[in-house]
Amino acid sequence: MLVNIHIHKIILLLLLTVVSVRPAQSQIWTLQQCIDTALVYNKSLQISRNSMEIAEQKHKEAWANLIPKVNVNADYRYYASLPYQFMPLSAFGGPDGQFKEVQFGVPHNINANLQLTMSIYNPLVYGAVRSTRIGSELNVLQVQKTTEQIFFEISNLYYNAQILNSQRAFIDSNLINNKKLLMNLQLLKEQLLAKCTDVSKVKLQIDQLTNQGEIIGNKYEQVLNALKFTMGISGERPINIEPLLLYYPENKEYISISTPDIRLTETQSRLLVSELRTLKNSRLPSLSLYGAYGTTGFGYDKQPNEFLKFYPIGYAGLQLTYPLFNGTITQRKINQKKLEVINSELQQRLITEQTNMQINNARQQRMVARHSLATTRSQITLGQSVYEQTILQQAQGTAGLPDVLLADNALREAQQNYLTAVVEYLKADLELKKLTGNILNK
Repeated sequence: MLVNIHIHKIILLLLLTVVSVRPAQSQIWTLQQCIDTALVYNKSLQISRNSMEIAEQKHKEAWANLIPKVNVNADYRYYASLPYQFMPLSAFGGPDGQFKEVQFGVPHNINANLQLTMSIYNPLVYGAVRSTRIGSELNVLQVQKTTEQIFFEISNLYYNAQILNSQRAFIDSNLINNKKLLMNLQLLKEQLLAKCTDVSKVKLQIDQLTNQGEIIGNKYEQVLNALKFTMGISGERPINIEPLLLYYPENKEYISISTPDIRLTETQSRLLVSELRTLKNSRLPSLSLYGAYGTTGFGYDKQPNEFLKFYPIGYAGLQLTYPLFNGTITQRKINQKKLEVINSELQQRLITEQTNMQINNARQQRMVARHSLATTRSQITLGQSVYEQTILQQAQGTAGLPDVLLADNALREAQQNYLTAVVEYLKADLELKKLTGNILNK
């Protein structure tokens, strides 16, 4: 079943966690470890699995209506005033058409019996069995959809954390370069070969980079907190993610398969058709078997004829129920359900067409991002080379500080463009996997 996806990996992960977890140290988590952890601890997924189990129990409950029911009934009545009956006087030789009120019975009446009822044919019960079975399938699909959504969210958060980590690494590298430049300028200033404004410009740039690094670090911690929340682990637990170095995308195409959204609409349509069939069959007669066996007791508590006597009673029978007319309520319900079936079919076609459109857009976006990645990677290499050459020229006195700052800004822009291209590619690829139904596949 769906709940057993990656179950072996989950068990292995739990064993490794129990054996090797060290709370005082920050552990490096791979994307797959984050996903496997979420499959165990994510509360939304646990709720979906519980809902699936509830649906299964409802299906079993519907089946249970076909099992015979046995009840024990007991009843005691004391008549302070015995009920009256009218007896014809002709029964005792009197004239016809005249009656006399008479009290029958004794004050104490006791009944105890064992009663059995069993539905032989009931269209509503069989319809409920069929509908709850489809309802169970719906909940299984809902679990799969929730699982895919968790895959999607975890992957997005993990990629964002990697990008922010890479941004922070770029900023640290640029800080090192600028600090070296500042040291060189300060030496030149002491030798009256550089101006104070040149030193101030570099200091300002260092301050800006330091501030950007603090902002990126704060965003990184926020993304990690969101990642831990989605995984279902404690926010106090320190974790780290794998670094994203140079990213080389795979030229991989995904074969489109039916997604949970499409299968959900198909199953919902089947459920509506089943409910419509049940409404139509509710006009059919139902047949049930019933029977009882017990005892009836009569008692009298006045002298001189006090007694309490019990007599056995038992019977069995068949009951046929046929609905003749209920004020056209059933017909109105049938008309409503027919419209719901039509809407469901339209919704199914709408989702299919929308998914196809989104798949084409995601493929186009991924292709553009792949091309942008190749371009921005070469731009980083070129920017780094230009920056290093400008630094050498500046040391030799053939380039000024503005040239160095321009080269530094060009390098940082190339780095940012590269990270933006990586983000666009990863998100487009993840979206394409989700839309084509391959997000659970490696």
